[in-house]
Amino acid sequence: MMMDTSRIKDTEQSPDSNSSNHTAGYVALVGRPNVGKSTLLNALIGEKLTAVTHKPQTTRFVVRGIIHGDGYQIILEDTPGFLEARKTIDQSMMKLVRRTVRNADILVLVIPPFETTRSESMETAGKLQSKAPVIVAVNKIDLVPKDTLLPLIASISEIPGVKDVVPISAKFNDGLQDLLRTTAGYLPSSGPLYPPDLITDQPERFFAAEIIREQLLMQYQEEIPYSSAVTIEEFRNSDHGKDFIRALLWVERESQRRILIGHHGRSLKRLGTLARKQMELLFGRPVYLELWVKVRHRWRDNMQDLKTLGFDENA
Repeated sequence: MMMDTSRIKDTEQSPDSNSSNHTAGYVALVGRPNVGKSTLLNALIGEKLTAVTHKPQTTRFVVRGIIHGDGYQIILEDTPGFLEARKTIDQSMMKLVRRTVRNADILVLVIPPFETTRSESMETAGKLQSKAPVIVAVNKIDLVPKDTLLPLIASISEIPGVKDVVPISAKFNDGLQDLLRTTAGYLPSSGPLYPPDLITDQPERFFAAEIIREQLLMQYQEEIPYSSAVTIEEFRNSDHGKDFIRALLWVERESQRRILIGHHGRSLKRLGTLARKQMELLFGRPVYLELWVKVRHRWRDNMQDLKTLGFDENA
């Protein structure tokens, strides 16, 4: 699907300030890893803005998408999944989640549809520590018999702070309009916060890095993807030729660098080809992608390295 790049970010535009009969606000998608938050954001926006893989910790940053409805505007924020902070990078991500939750107007807690979910949901809801209304989206309902959903929904509805429970399947686009209507009902009165043709306020270089990292997760096994980070060193737009993007791939050990590059550079070339094709689909124009691999020892446990690589908790 080709994206009009003017819909990614245009700082020259300003939204209509008329707030009469209009609502708008920030809605944080929160939950454990692999519950389908990123799939849900992509489905609601109608574009693939955020990486989706079967591996946990696919989302490291907050990814924002903007929904323009009839009389409302929802700014969705896909957050990293709640996890035990074993490394400094985990602590940084959890601080990012807490800050996003603290600033949100509405929280959508995404959970799987299993009987064990109630206790997990109570634990997760307790971590939110927010006065914002909480809507629970029971995702992946295609995986369970329908007669098990009603008692589960009733049970979750009793959790303190939960305002509504909406069963959905983000993968099969089931129940998403119900979720939108429910969420819109809790938005504060406000004029549009963004222009009507914008679907995200994040720049193209952010999505370029995320596309490369998604391919890292998909093409490499075990520790390689989690020991890797991506930064965009150069991004030049071209009106007539190809956009030029130079990206740096950071790993923690020289052995990981050799694995990532592969024999005669074949693995890195394959990664670059797949990432470039995804960028061209998203940006709607040809891209020349140049990849370099560098070693930064133990960067996941070094706060200064994390800030250098874009994991600044105060950003």
